[in-house]
Amino acid sequence: MIVNWAHVGPTILASFLASLVEFVEALTVILAVGVVRGWRGALTGAAAAVAVLAVLVAVLGPSLSAVPLNLLQLWIGVLLLLFGIRWLRKATLRSAGIIPLHDEEAAFAKQTTLLRGAGAAGAGLDKIGFMTAFKITMLEGTEVVFIVIAIGAGGAGLLAPAALGAAAALALVMLLGVVVHRPLARVPENTLKFIVGVLLSAFGTFWVGEGMGIAWPGDDWSILGLVTGFALTALVTAPLSRASAPAAQTAKG
Repeated sequence: MIVNWAHVGPTILASFLASLVEFVEALTVILAVGVVRGWRGALTGAAAAVAVLAVLVAVLGPSLSAVPLNLLQLWIGVLLLLFGIRWLRKATLRSAGIIPLHDEEAAFAKQTTLLRGAGAAGAGLDKIGFMTAFKITMLEGTEVVFIVIAIGAGGAGLLAPAALGAAAALALVMLLGVVVHRPLARVPENTLKFIVGVLLSAFGTFWVGEGMGIAWPGDDWSILGLVTGFALTALVTAPLSRASAPAAQTAKG
């Protein structure tokens, strides 16, 4: 069996990096719950959410095969493009200093303050800790499930590589969470979001074209050209935005 790395490689990478960002954000809240409310409620809530998400994947994944491939690629491509542009826009604006960088340490401190204000944990399973961990895992996990299914639906045989990338990200974040036992503040989240935004935008554009019947030059290898185009555009836009921000503020003043 010949592996088409032009598709499989970027699929694994995009799924891994996108999932890594979401899992790091979920870990921050789960660690806060564990520290303040106890680890039983935190881990039980997270595990329950993972079980629900696994059922969603099992139900939604196979059902996609009933949709005509061109319509699926068009629909998924549009959604991925919207996802990617949103992440790329935020990463570019953060790089330009127009909006603040996401701070996991600050998020951890804010979450622990809120949890302490909810009162002391009682005997048995702490409901507040359970529901907090469950909700954050469901929120971030649902986004991961969507990304995995969307990336995997872009072509035959891509669901497994997309799932592999997400599973690798989950394993890495769980390992780091056990080892360091603190928010992963040193993870360069904005850089990750920039890369993910570029990859999702490129995949989305490619699959929109595929769904519309466009013959891409070089077939699957044109994805690399789209990745380069989006990356260069964002890299040029960031310093231009940084330069224009003071002028805009001066004009308002």
